[in-house]
Amino acid sequence: MAEIERISEVASLDDLLQRSTEHPVWIFKHSLTCGISAGARRRYEEFAAGRNGNEAEFTLIEVQNARPLSQAVAAATGVRHQSPQAILLRDGTAVWNGSHGGIRAEALERAMAQ
Repeated sequence: MAEIERISEVASLDDLLQRSTEHPVWIFKHSLTCGISAGARRRYEEFAAGRNGNEAEFTLIEVQNARPLSQAVAAATGVRHQSPQAILLRDGTAVWNGSHGGIRAEALERAMAQ
């Protein structure tokens, strides 16, 4: 079972981008006040729980508590901010992203398999 690391500092983004050259890194942007985001977070957590910690790294950004980091992710990846939003990084680049109803187990599995 892979753990999900909560991140909040902009400085952690460079480290995530670097680590994505070694293994896939997931970023999940979560809104603390949105029911749709709560459902997407549960699906993301279930997906992460089905993985071992060596397959990929899983992170979580609570948008209201880490707005500068959320904006930095959008700027660094070129992926327009949304929440909820899942972004898959490989080799320092966003190779997949989904938001709202697009964050489903099947979609996350397909992204990992690419």
